[in-house]
Amino acid sequence: MRLDAAAADRDDAVRQCGRALVSAGAAEPGYIDAMLDRERTVSTYVGEGVAIPHGTLAGKELVHHDALCVLRFPGGVDWNGERVALCVGIAARGDGHVRILSELAQILLDPDRARMLRETTDADEVIRLLRPDGEEIAQ
Repeated sequence: MRLDAAAADRDDAVRQCGRALVSAGAAEPGYIDAMLDRERTVSTYVGEGVAIPHGTLAGKELVHHDALCVLRFPGGVDWNGERVALCVGIAARGDGHVRILSELAQILLDPDRARMLRETTDADEVIRLLRPDGEEIAQ
């Protein structure tokens, strides 16, 4: 998790998410290219200043285990004409990304929660905000 990131553009932001997932041991370096391929095919911008970059179906074979990374861009990043302040990068095997995307969508349906996610500088607060209601998260 980095809450003070900066990116030159969308592809730079996606690469940073990919590198974080690779550094965490969640994926092979080639997964970064799968994330960029996905982004060039279908934008992962989901609204409320949030993007959820993840790899293509073919990229799943490069994933070791499900993981998320959170990068906050206080200066924002241009994302095909939208402004992104928060990237939640996803590495998932199988259909794990579907559950993760569904949970993130529910969180982002609450504009106040989405705003707090974009603006907080506290890592514990990010974890609390990303946690599905009532669910414990191991740290």
